[in-house]
Amino acid sequence: MEIHRKKIGADDIKRKARELGADLVGIADGRSFDASNITELDAGRVIVLAKRLNEGVARIRRWDDRHKYYNDELALTHLEETSLELVYWLEDCGYPALIVPPTHVDPAQYRDDPGEHLEPMLSLAHAAVEAGLGTLGLNLQLLTPQYGPRVQLTAVLCSVEVDCDRPMTEALCKGPSCGRCLKTCPADAVGHWERDWPACDRYRSPHGFAQLTEHLDRIIHESDATARKALLRSEASFNLWQSILRGSGVITGCRRCADVCPVGADYPLLADALEEIPENTAEKERRLKAMNGAVPEAQKRFVGFLKIV
Repeated sequence: MEIHRKKIGADDIKRKARELGADLVGIADGRSFDASNITELDAGRVIVLAKRLNEGVARIRRWDDRHKYYNDELALTHLEETSLELVYWLEDCGYPALIVPPTHVDPAQYRDDPGEHLEPMLSLAHAAVEAGLGTLGLNLQLLTPQYGPRVQLTAVLCSVEVDCDRPMTEALCKGPSCGRCLKTCPADAVGHWERDWPACDRYRSPHGFAQLTEHLDRIIHESDATARKALLRSEASFNLWQSILRGSGVITGCRRCADVCPVGADYPLLADALEEIPENTAEKERRLKAMNGAVPEAQKRFVGFLKIV
């Protein structure tokens, strides 16, 4: 039986994604990735969608403010709905498609260690670079010209034969000569074009699975009944319960590095609230000065050309 496919191009896909609510859209060649652990049939193109995070909560300086978690979770929910509507539109045009969310990890890789960092099945930051949306920064977060790192990402996999975007060649990040992401990080997880992901996970998912299992372990092993009841009724239990309900504090959390990054046309709206970095220390400054800024070979394609200053 012949399948009818409507002829569509890259501009049609981008126009539709923006109509549905995406702020940025780019298309990468699926051959640049190994998506066989997701699908072996419909990954010819990786359509990356981005939704900006609102400036109001970025101006809140506390990393652990629940308003930040909640607003970011709403932005992600909106983007996931946009992605789903785009999938339905592509399939109505005759092209099967599926969504890859930013939290998509392979459960088979879990090894009974809640604190172990699990890599996503598809790195959306790297996919976004391949789709021409931006470049990676010192801490390997995506930077975009429009919103810096203050975006949520999803991807849609689809084997539709359309033109792909080209990666940017010039780095958006200024590297160690700026280093604001390193200076502000409460986990001290930012290195020289790298990130200590397990340390970061404690903050970017402050009420996640690791914290849940630790809290349950404390309750189970508390021998005193009164103390056990106090743990059950504690603020920690309340935060975990709220986070389970919405995902805020689990799939969204600390983003201080994104807030203070000066890259992005939106930063002037944030600068007066974020220019000062109270988390900075003399030790962090010393580490930055010791960095030569040279981008490791494996990261050059994703960071872009960096002029050392």
